[in-house]
Amino acid sequence: MTQVDMRPQAGDTVSGASSVESGVREKGLGGNSVGLVGNAVIGISTVAPVYCLTATLGPTVGEVGLQMPAIFLAGFLPMLLVAFAYRELNKAVPDCGTSFTWSVKAFGPRVGWMCGWGLLVATIVVLSNLAGVATSFFYLLLGELTGSADVAALDDNKAAHILTTLVFIAAATAISYRGITATKWVQYALVGLQLAVLVMFVYMALTKSDEVANSIDFSWSWMNPFGVESFAAFTAGLSLSIFIYWGWDACLSVNEESTGSAKTPGRAAMLAMVVIVVSYLMVAIAAQMYAGVGEKGTGLGNPETSDNVFAVLAEPIMGSGMGILLFVAVVASAAASLQTTFIPVARTALAMSTYQAMPASFAKVHPRFKTPGRATVVAGVATGVFYSVMTLVSENVLVDTIYALGLMICFYYAITAFACVWYFRGELRHSLRNLMIKGIFPGVGALMLTAVFGQTLYDMWDPAYGSGSSLFGVGSVFVIGVGLLLLGAVIMAVMQRRSPAFFRGEVLTTDTPALVVED
Repeated sequence: MTQVDMRPQAGDTVSGASSVESGVREKGLGGNSVGLVGNAVIGISTVAPVYCLTATLGPTVGEVGLQMPAIFLAGFLPMLLVAFAYRELNKAVPDCGTSFTWSVKAFGPRVGWMCGWGLLVATIVVLSNLAGVATSFFYLLLGELTGSADVAALDDNKAAHILTTLVFIAAATAISYRGITATKWVQYALVGLQLAVLVMFVYMALTKSDEVANSIDFSWSWMNPFGVESFAAFTAGLSLSIFIYWGWDACLSVNEESTGSAKTPGRAAMLAMVVIVVSYLMVAIAAQMYAGVGEKGTGLGNPETSDNVFAVLAEPIMGSGMGILLFVAVVASAAASLQTTFIPVARTALAMSTYQAMPASFAKVHPRFKTPGRATVVAGVATGVFYSVMTLVSENVLVDTIYALGLMICFYYAITAFACVWYFRGELRHSLRNLMIKGIFPGVGALMLTAVFGQTLYDMWDPAYGSGSSLFGVGSVFVIGVGLLLLGAVIMAVMQRRSPAFFRGEVLTTDTPALVVED
């Protein structure tokens, strides 16, 4: 299909006075395509609450035990504080490059490029895990429906698993290529299904919690983050907790395609986060009351089932008939998120290319679908290659990449929050609101994420961190996380030779806005 190259060439004019002054450019995306509810649905769908819960309930309990609900709350706090930064930066510069664009304007091209790379590589890792989980539960679901253990066991066959995962990735890539409104009502239905099944799971777990041997009574001490035994365990749990909130910022990635682009995406992000944190706390408490935190049987601390908790709890809690709904919800969660998670990676690549920070081909927007088609396809290919390689290299790829993902999320979220403080530094003393919303809240969130980043970086050197696998005596989580960030530094050095204008600050300028009078 013919695509339109939206990358501005030398001598091009850019509409809008503010755009001329700041270097922000139009990219050819379809405007006024998404409203408040649709935007919030994109955020919830990208987070994939059912998928995140089945993949992280076990590892989180393994790190912090009974304090899992407290850790979920603790992980929500920096996300909420960072969300204020995203909201304020989006009001000032509603650009689909989000973290990349904003950090360039605050700190310059090199910091901005690495921040954008952190978002890109984190998204590729998430996409690969989403596809892997979708495949695992797809075969579990087929096994339940057919009553065949052999069908369910196909997931253990590497060739079958990888091939099926690649099919999921290809399907999601094709759907994302056609635009964010192509399956709007399907996304509404899938998100609604996830939330409805989670409510059913919570209700049934609570009503049956006094019928099983390992069940425990609720205690308010579960909500105390200071009850975690060590700071290392706290930061490991917090890293996992931060992971389960990742994706809400997809709301901001469609700012140029939203109605009311300056305000709607920020409001949608806040709405999505409230729905997500309530869902997580309900499930965490209910699951812990029913299954306990033991390391055997259905206990949440059982290392043999830690990466797929719902597969073990579905039938005991919901019964053989209703339990299938939980499998359907996980497949729906992963599949829906697999589609919407292409949004931030493709639009960040589009923005980086538009501003000459990446090859020009990524700036091509499809003339009919108004989507960054080339960037979407390349993201799909990169996801398939990454997952295939990691699956062949490591038996524990899911656990290790989730742990490594926490490092990358902290990296680019923290830079974005710091960018908010620095970008608005001239406004902070003009009002108490500016000081709190543009300064203190984002600054505290950034410091919290930086602390988690530093502690996680130290801890993951140990081969015992994550799945326990290693490479040349170094923990595989460290190798994955740090290796991917260093790869970005190498690619940046190559791009600096190819696109010197961007790295000289001539394309996207570093500036501080004039004082904005608040509504």
